[in-house]
Amino acid sequence: MRGLYAIVDCDFLAARGCAPLAFLERLLEARPAAIQLRAKSVGARLTLELARRMAVLCRDCEVPFFVNDRPDLALLSASVGVHLGQHDLSLEDARRVAPGLQLGLSTHRLEEVDRALAERPDYLAFGPVFATGSKRDPEPVVGLDILAEAARRCRPAGIPLVAIGGIDAARAPQVAACADAGAVISALLPPGGLAEVSATARRLHALLGGE
Repeated sequence: MRGLYAIVDCDFLAARGCAPLAFLERLLEARPAAIQLRAKSVGARLTLELARRMAVLCRDCEVPFFVNDRPDLALLSASVGVHLGQHDLSLEDARRVAPGLQLGLSTHRLEEVDRALAERPDYLAFGPVFATGSKRDPEPVVGLDILAEAARRCRPAGIPLVAIGGIDAARAPQVAACADAGAVISALLPPGGLAEVSATARRLHALLGGE
């Protein structure tokens, strides 16, 4: 996993009048490292319907597709994997529910990184590296130095590290110097709207080390 980890955040897009599927189609033109569906305020049935359609589009473009929080919905939608937070199911329980899924895990402190590495997720997310407005109650900002230390701990284990929080084009090169990928929400939708999403995603993917 290298480059842009693009997050399709339904709440963020709804506030800006942007349809998730149309947004995804523009993102896929950039062939990012991975895409995640984040649907915090959407019911399970609608999330599953959306995830099924997104999983097909991503599979056709050979882009790994993850569902946030819900191993059951990831499994039912034939997604590649699920992204879990510190308060979601444990990796052990997620493997029991859906043994075929790839598992990503959010971490916010170095001690969480150490614990997670022992459980061998498919990738780790770490942050927020910078201040972010995409979460209502964000964790404390960790900064680039601690991100670099998290990367140093992940490297011997062969587990990719995805930086999260406040990443935009200006900060992307600094992130790429430490992490394997960068997760982005708000910077994917520029002021010009959908017409500029593909070009913006391509630029972010390149700046974050993707090809």
